[in-house]
Amino acid sequence: MLVYPSSIDLSTRTLRFLAGQLTARRQDIGTRWRRLPVARQALLVLAHLRCGDTYAQLAAGFGIGIATVYRYIREVIEVLAALAPTLTEAMKTIRTKAFVILDGTLLPIDRIAADTPYYSGKHKRHGMNVQVLTDPFGRLLWASPALPGSTHDLTAAGQHGIIDALAAAGLTCWADKAYQGAGRPVRVPFRGRHLKRWKRRHNTTHAKNRCVGEQALATLKGWRLLRKLRCSTNRITNIVKAVLVLHHASA
Repeated sequence: MLVYPSSIDLSTRTLRFLAGQLTARRQDIGTRWRRLPVARQALLVLAHLRCGDTYAQLAAGFGIGIATVYRYIREVIEVLAALAPTLTEAMKTIRTKAFVILDGTLLPIDRIAADTPYYSGKHKRHGMNVQVLTDPFGRLLWASPALPGSTHDLTAAGQHGIIDALAAAGLTCWADKAYQGAGRPVRVPFRGRHLKRWKRRHNTTHAKNRCVGEQALATLKGWRLLRKLRCSTNRITNIVKAVLVLHHASA
């Protein structure tokens, strides 16, 4: 296989953060020797998550076996996922915001037509449903565990306890029409074609407030691995958590 130099659009701060976490991990488990030092292992994982490089590509580029690449990546994802904030922990930051934006996204996966629970009728493809909370400027604050793609956004928000947490905190939340019926803390636009003028004005203001939340979804999809996941669906929640931690580390 031919190998060539490439680049990753992340700062050295992210690399140093991840290398520090790996150093602590190796000290905890008493690792004496590895094929790659911590900085190279961190770089390998960032290339996988950010650029979507496959195990075979990484094995050739770093001069190690595919099985070793798999173990290195899985180890780092587990380390990072353990650092991800829970919704309760994230609410400490969210409470300081004027309002938050709630939105859902579908992370595409490679599943066949028989895998009905993972098929999203809205997006016409298989995937995993992930809910995100962002601040008024579109900065990603929290991402939920992944649910099968057939899960409705409102159902997902209820299962994760997002609506109850927002109501308990007394926060205003802006969301799209998919969250109709969520209750008082979640503001949604009016539905229908022939709306009164004041309702149309409300929808215009609502769209201006909510649209910045799309920036957080774009930030999430900026990690190319999330654009087409080919791993077990049981691992996707940890991958999303790992990406969230790295995103906050690089901010």
